[in-house]
Parts: sequence; C-alpha cells; structure tokens
Amino acid sequence: MANRITSLFNIKYPIIQAGMIWNSGWKLASASSNSGILGLIGAGSMYPDVFREHIQKCKAATDKPFGVNVPMLYPNVQEIMDIIVEEGVKIVFTSAGNPKTWTKWLQDKGITVVHVVSSVKFALKAQEAGVDAIVAEGFEAGGHNGRDETTTLTLIPMVKEQLEIPLIAAGGIATGKAMLACMILGADGVQVGSRFVASEESSAHQAFKQVVVDAKEGDTQLTLKELAPVRLVKNKFYNDLQELYKTSPTSEQLKELLGRARAKRGMFEGDLEDGELEIGQIAGLIHDVKPVAKIVEDMISEFEDAKKSLITL
Repeated sequence: MANRITSLFNIKYPIIQAGMIWNSGWKLASASSNSGILGLIGAGSMYPDVFREHIQKCKAATDKPFGVNVPMLYPNVQEIMDIIVEEGVKIVFTSAGNPKTWTKWLQDKGITVVHVVSSVKFALKAQEAGVDAIVAEGFEAGGHNGRDETTTLTLIPMVKEQLEIPLIAAGGIATGKAMLACMILGADGVQVGSRFVASEESSAHQAFKQVVVDAKEGDTQLTLKELAPVRLVKNKFYNDLQELYKTSPTSEQLKELLGRARAKRGMFEGDLEDGELEIGQIAGLIHDVKPVAKIVEDMISEFEDAKKSLITL
C-alpha cells in the first residue's frame, strides 16, 4: 500500500494514530508503530520531564518510526521542542498555532513536520510555511476543533483541490470503509483518533473507554467556541455549561466554569460527571475495546474488501 504518506514516514499502511491528550502515551504510540502505522505521543498533556520519559519508553518498545503531536500554544513549547531534538524524534505533528513559528527550525534539524488544520485557508498557510504534509480535520472529530464546522466529506476535496503536498484526512474515521472514502476524495492517508481511545493500549481511564463504547449518535456536541471549540460527551459538566450559556456568559465566566485540569479529570482519571470527555461523533460506531494490532488489522482488511467491491460495481 505504498504511497506518498507511507514513503514520507517509512510505514507500511497510510494510517496515523492521532496524538490525543490524556489518551496517547508511549504504550499506544509504540503499539501503533509496531502494527505498521505511525504512532504519535500526545505532548499536550505532559510536563516536559514526563514527555521525555514517554519518548524514551517508546524508543525502547519499538524500532519502527513514531512521532509526537505538539500543540504550539503549550506554555513550555521551547522546552518540548528541545527535548524532541535531544531525544532524536524525527516526526512532529504541530497544531493550535502558526506553523511558521517552528517548521523551519525543526526541519533544519532533520525533522519531518506535519501541521493540523481545519480549513482550506489554513492548509494553504501551512503549505506556504513549508510543512511536509497536512492533516485536514473535519468537525466530526473529538477534542479541539475548527470554528467553521466543515465536515470531513467536504473539507478533504476542497483542500485537495488547492494543495500540492501530501494530505492526511481526519475526523470521523474509524473503519476501513471510511479510510477508502477519504482516499477516494483525495487524501493520501488518514489520521484516526477516537477508535484508538477505545484500545487496550490507550492511556484513557477504563471508565472513559466504556463511555466511548456506549456512545450513540447525538451523544457529543461541539461547544465552547468562544474559547476554543471542543467536541464533548454530554455529561453533567456539559449540561452545567449549557445552563451557563442561557445567561449569555462572558469568556471569563466560561473560563471560570471550565477551571483547570478538567480534561485530565475526565479522560485520564475517569470522572464521568464533572470531567471533560472529548471524543468524536464516530464513537457511535465504536462498540468494543480492542488491542491496537486488531484495530489496524480490521481496518486494513475492511479497506481491501471495500476496494474490491468498488471494482466489481
């Protein structure tokens, strides 16, 4: 299944396991890489010393390529970038910030840089900044998201129409059929998040994994657009938020309710009532917790079967 993405990252299958806060530590990243896809460590929820430890453990657990995802709004971003260089990580996915800030700095050190966007406008800005590839993410995705609410089905062909560098689709992808659909629309590969939250190797709390498995259509909602749009499971915290919205709150009032470490409480510590539970709409199609290797195997098998069925149409 060689193409521009497998060649860029030296992987077997054009699938990237998304770097998700509180879900994607070294166990998930190494298991993903060992399964023939690109595993990513999510730096957004890690203090620098913890981040370094995860990189070192990942290097010990796999001899395959892996990378890290770095939200550029991270307060210790310089320290994080220095650790990436010191530890010899060769692939960095950046998000939540201006790609011009770090792309050349990283590439000058022999690092492949991919930037995550949610619109054609920002895809072109990232290409102009010199990144090696783009992740275009539709608003079906879990966690932090674009304000325009552009779906993956429309975003991918619109970005493809104007982009020259490799394109990775994200948002609402958990199956081989969805992977094939995205590649037919012009993507060179896919980034998968929510499906890997419900894996044995993810660092999500078992109670949160069960919430993902139990989720149905309509159980998530994009909210907090005044701060940074985020897709959440509708729980007590979400309902408290909606009650606050009825009072036309200021950004400061929203921040006060949000508080600190609420995502950690929800996804990592398993507080299903007052925690922030970030997952994509595709959770409605996720019915079990499986090992990463089995998830990848099933995706590729379904992808190949779907491709064959298209040929016979």
